Amino acid sequence: MSQKNPWKTLNSRILVSNPWFKLRQDKVIRPDGKKGEYNTILAPTAVGVVPCFDDGTILLVGQYRYSISQYSWEIPEGGGKPEEKPIQTARRELLEETGYRASRYKSLGILHTSNCFTDEIAYVFYAWGLKAGQDRQDGTEQIATKRLPFEEAFQMALDSKITDSLTIVALFRLHELKEKPWDKKGGTKSRNRKVGR
Repeated sequence: MSQKNPWKTLNSRILVSNPWFKLRQDKVIRPDGKKGEYNTILAPTAVGVVPCFDDGTILLVGQYRYSISQYSWEIPEGGGKPEEKPIQTARRELLEETGYRASRYKSLGILHTSNCFTDEIAYVFYAWGLKAGQDRQDGTEQIATKRLPFEEAFQMALDSKITDSLTIVALFRLHELKEKPWDKKGGTKSRNRKVGR
């Protein structure tokens, strides 16, 4: 089957615009040849990072997500700014949400978070060489942190205890790496330690 675009855009207009996203409405000719309408949320880049300690533990952040009306455990993540590269966003979000800085970052690739209604593209990383500091949460955040063995976090994703798409993709991709970041340091046996704030 052809991979060419079967849609024809007749015209577009922005219905909503705010600092977080835009809502674009397109009048289109659909693949079946009929006229239709397609609405797309235009979103800035999303970025997530898995903070990895030398002993095989990682750090998750927990917060109540208003849009889904439930508490969510995730990797540190957030939206990019126009002037930022994804790696810069990863550094900023890690510091803001956890207070940690990392000396090393490596890409875990990209994903489209929900390609049926948004153009949002996400970049995921893992980071190691962590150094603790003071977080810089903003007024929309009440974030807790939890340090736990990587395999426990991965099992949470398998069991749907983690439902955030960036976190799931990052954990699955990190799981498949032949060499984990804690292997590079010759870390000690994993331990389960929870840190709340």
